[in-house]
Amino acid sequence: MAISRARKEELVEQYTERLQVSNGIIMTDYRGLRVAEMEQLRRSLHEHNVAVQVVKNRLLRLALDQAGIEMPGEWLLGPSVAIFCQGDVPPAAKVLTDFAKNVEGLVIKGGVMGAEVMSVNQVKELANLPSREVLLAQALGTINAPATQTASVVASGIRQVLNVLQAYVDKLKDGEPVPQAA
Repeated sequence: MAISRARKEELVEQYTERLQVSNGIIMTDYRGLRVAEMEQLRRSLHEHNVAVQVVKNRLLRLALDQAGIEMPGEWLLGPSVAIFCQGDVPPAAKVLTDFAKNVEGLVIKGGVMGAEVMSVNQVKELANLPSREVLLAQALGTINAPATQTASVVASGIRQVLNVLQAYVDKLKDGEPVPQAA
């Protein structure tokens, strides 16, 4: 079914806008994917601020050229779904790779993050990264560790002085004579 020139221009504009607000794009082949599976994929990616769109390859190529993004031509062959990651890319990549493991009809072609082209293996490696919150917690722990250790050293010195003073007070209470300093 042919689409009008106006609709094509509208699609190119829509793709260009999505590319401009996206932190990354992941391309997939959805051949053999059932409608229910596609809807399940859309729902699972929606919570990660991701737009899933079946694209016209030639029109996406025009939008990529307008946005100044390079992408291998073989990714734009056959039925394609573009995953526009408007939020963080790793959570979307994780959902997508997990979904592709369980559903045979979805094949990841690759992705682009910033100006970097990512192979399928790089998308899968990106999916294996810890979440942003975990990485921030690890960084905070690394930054906080020296301060915690310094506080422990200072507190142990103070604790030792207090123990000596407490022993001195206990001796006085028991009535033992206090040794005089020489």
